[in-house]
Amino acid sequence: MDCALLFSWLEAKFCAPGRYLNIWIILCLFPRTCISNPSKPNFLLILADDLGIGDVGCYGNDTIRTPNIDGLAKDGVRLTQHIAAAAVCTPSRAAFLTGRYPIRSGMASSTQRQVLFWNGGSGGLPPNETTFARILNQQGYSTALVGKWHMGVNCKTRHDHCHHPLNHGFDYFYGMPFTLLNECQGTDDPELAKSLQDTYWFYTEIIILAVFTLVVGKLANLFPVKWKIIICLAICGLLHFISWFSSYGFTKYWNCILMRNHDITEQPMNLQKTTSNMLKEAITFIERYKHRPFLLFVSLLHVHTPLITTEKFQGRSRHGLYGDNVEEMDWMVGRLLAVIDKEDLKNTTFIYFASDHGGFLEAHRGNSQLGGWNGIYKGGKGMGGWEGGIRVPGIVRWPGVLPAGTVIDEPTSLMDIYPTVVQLAGGAVPQDRVMDGHTLLPLLRGTEQHSRHEFLFHYCGVFLHAVRWHHKDSGTIWKAHYATPVFQPEASGACFRRGICLCFGDGVTHHDPPLLFNLSQDPSEANPLSADTEPLFHTVVRRMRRAVEEHRRTLTPVPQQLSPYNNMWKPWLQPCCGTFPFCWCNENKKT
Repeated sequence: MDCALLFSWLEAKFCAPGRYLNIWIILCLFPRTCISNPSKPNFLLILADDLGIGDVGCYGNDTIRTPNIDGLAKDGVRLTQHIAAAAVCTPSRAAFLTGRYPIRSGMASSTQRQVLFWNGGSGGLPPNETTFARILNQQGYSTALVGKWHMGVNCKTRHDHCHHPLNHGFDYFYGMPFTLLNECQGTDDPELAKSLQDTYWFYTEIIILAVFTLVVGKLANLFPVKWKIIICLAICGLLHFISWFSSYGFTKYWNCILMRNHDITEQPMNLQKTTSNMLKEAITFIERYKHRPFLLFVSLLHVHTPLITTEKFQGRSRHGLYGDNVEEMDWMVGRLLAVIDKEDLKNTTFIYFASDHGGFLEAHRGNSQLGGWNGIYKGGKGMGGWEGGIRVPGIVRWPGVLPAGTVIDEPTSLMDIYPTVVQLAGGAVPQDRVMDGHTLLPLLRGTEQHSRHEFLFHYCGVFLHAVRWHHKDSGTIWKAHYATPVFQPEASGACFRRGICLCFGDGVTHHDPPLLFNLSQDPSEANPLSADTEPLFHTVVRRMRRAVEEHRRTLTPVPQQLSPYNNMWKPWLQPCCGTFPFCWCNENKKT
């Protein structure tokens, strides 16, 4: 029975004067306390890392066991067109936290480095960005982030913590300020070093040659140049050399660390205990703040390579280590759901589960696939336009408020979580900036049948690769690709030779007119349309081009957080629990 109807029936039956005095006192003095519609629900937001939409049972996988995530969908709402704002970690998570395309906050890259590469870099989520955690904190919520951050740490000094979670509305943080890497384990091919070493050494050589030429020219009076310029260029060259040197063997100490609030607890981190520690911290937070509204963002390290999996789950799945890791992640979700039930918070907690982007197709060890499966969708991680890189699982549960077992086949975005939780918490989204997310509540509650997104723009770094148009009148969803990655080998569906696809240059093919797909009929993007096969081709392409122009007029220049300088390792910014460069510690060994 609906909560409001139940209350009305009880009130009419028992609140009449002279009948059942004790019940009359309980109901009439405390009339509107029905737990199914709390004024301020709790929020448990769970974000997986690199999970493919095809890896989960409720999205069609019948060989990897995910009973807890499947149960969440059965008891809640499943979104079938849930779209990430980027196909890699840093920009996607920036959009999730801010409700804005990452290009608006400077968290989209114009270089080959699409994500933050160092804890000791100066780039990160700008302090002037307002996360949903900050708004909920202002509304009286206790807020915590447990798990991966990957949004930067410091700006100018080792201890300014300008990009840190605690400077973005979270009361408590336990986890990795960076992301898992193969270097953290040390058994697989390095991820950062492989792509960085050649670049750092190339720029080091160029700058050294430039400095030498300028010094000789200055001393020989061949051309006027200030010593200040030469010194600055020399310092830049030294930084590139240090970054090149540090990429050999030091990545584990610089990036693979755990923090509690501002304090480093493990450097390097003990991977064997990471899963249990993260889970313990999340459960403890729920138990501690169960009597007041809370926001807990569990940013899982699963299922990012190197697929840290406890011995209990190794060898259990039919898909090797990756399947084992997915099943362990599902178990972790189950533990979180169990504590919500145990503390009698089920009906007062809004739970959300998603992935930051699609599965990593290029991840492999020998002949073993270490990345996710994106179902019927083309592409994967790093591919800003293809569905496989951006269409992710999206599940919402709130018993008594949201109808169980509902499936919504409308375009939604990870950015929509921002206005949704802010609205439910009684806050207001910022009015001084462009917001790209739309509240999901009308869709989730069934009061609206169509998404509020007419257009969604799909970026790869700062480069617009594709646009999605939800034509409200017909219900058709069109998608135009202006650039697509060059697969290596050509028919492989991924960029195996590069390790990850590029966003520009010789790594992409530009399309004019764009590749046009009708996603309503061709969700796999297998059959591009043309003017010969689609009568509306030119009309659709013109309308989408106009939408792109209108969108670009809303963009304003901002500092680029992923610029080569900001994404360069800087010794004076490196988090260190000892006396730099002797950075190693373990919280558990101290006690």
